[in-house]
Amino acid sequence: MEKIRVLLNGNNQEIDRFSHISELIEMCMPEDKYKYVLAFKDKKLCELNTMLDADCELELVSKSSVIGMDTYKRSLTLLMVKAFSDVLGGKQNHRVQVLYSLGKGYYCKLCSDSCVLDQTLLDKVKARMQELVAQDIVISKESVSTDEAIRRFAAQGMTDKEKLFSYRRVSKANIYSLDGYEDYFYGYMVPSTAYLKVFDLLLHDEGFMLMSPSKAEPEVVPEFKPMPKLSNVLKTTDKWSRMLNLANVGDLNEAITDGSIRELMLVQEALQEKQIAAIADMIKAGDKKIVLIAGPSSSGKTTFSHRLSVQLRAHGLRPYPLALDNYFVDREHTPRDEDGNYDFECIEAMDLELFNSDMSRLLRGERVEIPTFNFALGKKEYKGKTMKLNEGDVLVAEGIHGLNPLMTSGLPDDSKFKIYISALTSLNIDEHNRIPTTDGRLIRRIVRDARTRGNDARQTISMWSSVRRGEEKYIFPFQEEADVMFNSAAIYELSVIKQYAEPLLFAVQRNCPEYYEAKRLLKFLDYFLGLEVTNIPNNSIIREFVGGGCFDL
Repeated sequence: MEKIRVLLNGNNQEIDRFSHISELIEMCMPEDKYKYVLAFKDKKLCELNTMLDADCELELVSKSSVIGMDTYKRSLTLLMVKAFSDVLGGKQNHRVQVLYSLGKGYYCKLCSDSCVLDQTLLDKVKARMQELVAQDIVISKESVSTDEAIRRFAAQGMTDKEKLFSYRRVSKANIYSLDGYEDYFYGYMVPSTAYLKVFDLLLHDEGFMLMSPSKAEPEVVPEFKPMPKLSNVLKTTDKWSRMLNLANVGDLNEAITDGSIRELMLVQEALQEKQIAAIADMIKAGDKKIVLIAGPSSSGKTTFSHRLSVQLRAHGLRPYPLALDNYFVDREHTPRDEDGNYDFECIEAMDLELFNSDMSRLLRGERVEIPTFNFALGKKEYKGKTMKLNEGDVLVAEGIHGLNPLMTSGLPDDSKFKIYISALTSLNIDEHNRIPTTDGRLIRRIVRDARTRGNDARQTISMWSSVRRGEEKYIFPFQEEADVMFNSAAIYELSVIKQYAEPLLFAVQRNCPEYYEAKRLLKFLDYFLGLEVTNIPNNSIIREFVGGGCFDL
């Protein structure tokens, strides 16, 4: 048998030509056989069942990476759907929907006219998943024409996938098979079921949770901690999408082609405005003096605060904006991270003593001079900007630490109203393929950074992992502290933003570390038909990213 050389982890290895990457891993590092789920072959990402037909260089991708854990979760979804199919047998009138991420798992629903989801059924499905894992069944991939994919999905009653592929420009589609069950998944998969040992299924609300490990602890199923406030806002968003008949990308593309999208956009904006008005009602009824707005990057906090201020004025109140960033400590006092860089995301980077002192004085009716932070000099400056809260005045403060109890520890609770805002998309590619909230926010930020800060897509992508770490540490743990949550995602937004994002993503060079992520986002955006920006109201939160909004400075 002819041999080839493979450079793996800096060492040359010899293996039979036409072996699979998974076989090389088992030969060279059998103890880590299930640690790795993908590989870069000569800098190109591929699955582990890829055949090695010539000398090459391999870089393995583990479950402890973002790409690797996404692959694990995607493959686990296929395993779960297949197990439901096996357990329910000939009952063809059931559908399993993967709706959204909740905590460390996926919230799913079983739709069926002939069976009820209960613990007994869930235990049977979990047992079947474990059986399939023990059998180490290959997950195979077949490339078929788009027309053939549409025919197969129509025959199986997968109308969501049938509609999705009706709008695809590509001529081929990859269909994954597991023990006779066929499905489509956006992205690569693990080689076999034996890689999927770590999971759990839990009843929750009207559905169930598919629990998977995290990249930080890839061999441990995390404890599920119910998040009632986040769950409620996601349920409301899901209700809206179904009311608009826009549950997936195929539905959205259909609405764009038949022209109904214009009215649906206005209804979506009206639903958000109605919710903002209800929040203003709550603030007035509670006689709140300080409104604190927090949320992760690219959530639309700025536009939301302006729209809330308009509603507060309509309720007879006088809102005054305040950026918490003006209360950074001076640069020389800013903590540093483990790499020695300034850590502007941590709560210790804020001048908590000064902020609480100034806010307490305002609540007592005193006039206070408010600082302005000079980011170029790294110092607070006082330029004569004063503030005094009179009857009917409301301070609207925005910043990432707004929900952290330490930020307002010196203020009475009855004076505060806390709002958590994020872009929590309810639109999925299809019933088994989620659109991660983080992808929507990253695309928003790429477009906004290019427009307002002069950053190219490569720069934005390169800093995104650091931004995400800061959110996980300083924002998400406090989201349930909010009095109310607001979802800033628009069901139609990716069809609009894609036209701004695609040229920026195409500009990322192949030799850049950020190239793979740019390519992945381009493939993702290709699912969406384009939508002209002129249809977006000028007070829409989406205007914060594409421009042309009435709140733009």
